[in-house]
Amino acid sequence: MAWFRGPSAATDGTSETGVVLVNLGTPAAASYGAIRRYLGAFLGDRRVVEACPAYWYPLLWGPILTFRPFRTAKLYQAVWTPQGSPLLVHSRHLAQALQTQLGDPARVLVALAMTYGEPSIGAALERFAAARIRRLVVLPLYPQYSGSTTGAVFDVVARELSRYRYVPELHFVSDYHAHPAYIAALAASVQASFATHGRAHLVLSNHGIPVKYVAAGDPYQQQVQRTTELLVAALGLTRADYSEAFQSRFGPTEWLQPYTDERLLALAAEGVRAVTVVTPSFAVDCLETLEEIAVTSRAKFLAAGGERFTLVPALNDSPAHVAALAAVLRSAAAGT
Repeated sequence: MAWFRGPSAATDGTSETGVVLVNLGTPAAASYGAIRRYLGAFLGDRRVVEACPAYWYPLLWGPILTFRPFRTAKLYQAVWTPQGSPLLVHSRHLAQALQTQLGDPARVLVALAMTYGEPSIGAALERFAAARIRRLVVLPLYPQYSGSTTGAVFDVVARELSRYRYVPELHFVSDYHAHPAYIAALAASVQASFATHGRAHLVLSNHGIPVKYVAAGDPYQQQVQRTTELLVAALGLTRADYSEAFQSRFGPTEWLQPYTDERLLALAAEGVRAVTVVTPSFAVDCLETLEEIAVTSRAKFLAAGGERFTLVPALNDSPAHVAALAAVLRSAAAGT
């Protein structure tokens, strides 16, 4: 049995370039078993949790994966759609829209993949191998780089490609946190929300990472701050008009601060009665935006004295987002 797989390159390939959009992943169902399998793959990745395996794995496969799926299942059930998880549904729509934007699949073929779960990166690469692509572009749907997200994508891609006899020309988009088209799309989404719901203090809620990752050299916090600077400049906001915060922390270790919920409570205590929340690090709406922010954070702010809480939808498959990703791909092709 041959160790290396996949057809060799040929002059009559059906596609020149394969673009794989990669998102984090999602459980296959909003059930205990499906969520346990997903969390096991996600939290078992040493890119995600940088801890001594002798300490972490017994904890993970013992109490955490015994009890946490019960609570997580209830959260997923609150946002689950007939088509599946919001992250998967929105990511599929985004990939389809990008394929339409880029045109003929015989020239550029777009596939969606997840780092954990289905559709897998391996399946996307098999599709590209069958199409005999000569050039592979990997676009993780994380505007800001972190080793725990973008780095994990690279690990899986490299591991899969190591089994192929023919490895195509590879372009890996590490980040697009300051790309003008991405900033313009974000700004337009906030402006549309202001026009519909009225202006309010803007809270930029980004996914957090442990402080120790940043101390070890992860550029995520710096890139988040650069995105914030560019976005508020595009919106013409003053320093008093916005707050930058971080959400979705897990475990006892210190994560990037201020934490979103704590910042919202502080704003309410300061007399701020209306906030608009935007989530620049999330390409599509998912559990973290639709439940953690739109439900839990909203309830905390209103209970603390807030009167109006508006969540700006993630860019999802909006025309501006699709155009932005197409521009990112053009920049990658041009090496800029």
